[in-house]
This record gives sequence, C-alpha cells and structure tokens, in this order.
Amino acid sequence: MTPVPGDIQQVMDEADCLFSESQIEVAIDRMAKEISNDISGKNPIVFSVMNGGLVLTGKLVTKLGFPLEVSYLHATRYRNETRGSELDWKAFPAQQLKDRTILIVDDIYDEGATLGAIVDHCRTEQVGDLHVAVLLNKLHDRKARPDILPDYIGLECEDRFVFGFGMDYKGYWRNAPGIYAVKGM
Repeated sequence: MTPVPGDIQQVMDEADCLFSESQIEVAIDRMAKEISNDISGKNPIVFSVMNGGLVLTGKLVTKLGFPLEVSYLHATRYRNETRGSELDWKAFPAQQLKDRTILIVDDIYDEGATLGAIVDHCRTEQVGDLHVAVLLNKLHDRKARPDILPDYIGLECEDRFVFGFGMDYKGYWRNAPGIYAVKGM
C-alpha cells in the first residue's frame, strides 16, 4: 500500500473554507440557467477539461435540460504540482469541432495559459460558437491571456492557492465538497 504524503491531511486540516458546498451549488444553478439561455437548441458539445473540470461538468450537465454531447479534453500545466510549467496536451477533443457550438468547462480561471491554449485550439478547428464556463475566477493581475474571459463564472476568490470541488493540492482533495485555501499560500 502506498501511504498518503504526510502534508496532504495537514493541508486540509489547516485550510480556510472559502465556499461551502451549498454556496457552490447556488453558483452552479445560476450558471446552468445562463448557459441554458445561451446555447439551448444549438446542439452543443460540452468539454470537461480534465482533471479539474470533472466535478463541475458532472454537476452542471445534469442541470442543462436540452440535448447535448459530453466529452473531455486533457491539457495540463501542473502535473500534481503547485506551480505550472509547459502545457502538456494529454488528450485532444475526439469530435469534429467545425461549426459546432462548444462549451469548455474548467475548474478555475487563474492565469489562463491552459484555457488560452484550449481556446486557440478550438478556433483553429473553426468551431461555431465557443463558450467557456469556470467554477472559480481568481482575482489578480497576472492573467496570461487577458483577451480570454470566461463567459460563465461561478464564483470569484482572492489570490490564494485553492483546492476542492475539482481543484487539487498536489493531486489530492479534488473530492473536497467545498473550495478551500491553503493556509499561508
């Protein structure tokens, strides 16, 4: 058996809860209404950005009461670390994107480098309408791509290292039911 690294539980025990599960659910309900108003009837493909977008995508698509396709893509800069590096595409979208309505769903809009690369890829594939939904927008002035702003933002938070509800701390705690900030980070 592989033991859990020692700091993982300590990080949760000391973390500050920024948003409770019920606050997140209210935000997801609002996002679902906005998305439904915009893309219902447009035969969209909803792409979950793995791994962070998995939890939000699962919650969100059950609230969208219209036909849609669900898929995933996987582009990452973090690789279970707390600092990003070069973008690594692990899985490109499998569907034909040309002229389709696309909704990209991700956990957080932090600096935006990963999201920018995903949007650029969709544009080179000549998508129809392109929309982006994120659970959390981190407020700071280090956005790598200020030309890209998510269309749907669930919540906004201060500039701290956050985890939970899809976001991780060194690969752990994506399953935490709220959004937490690491003490001192």
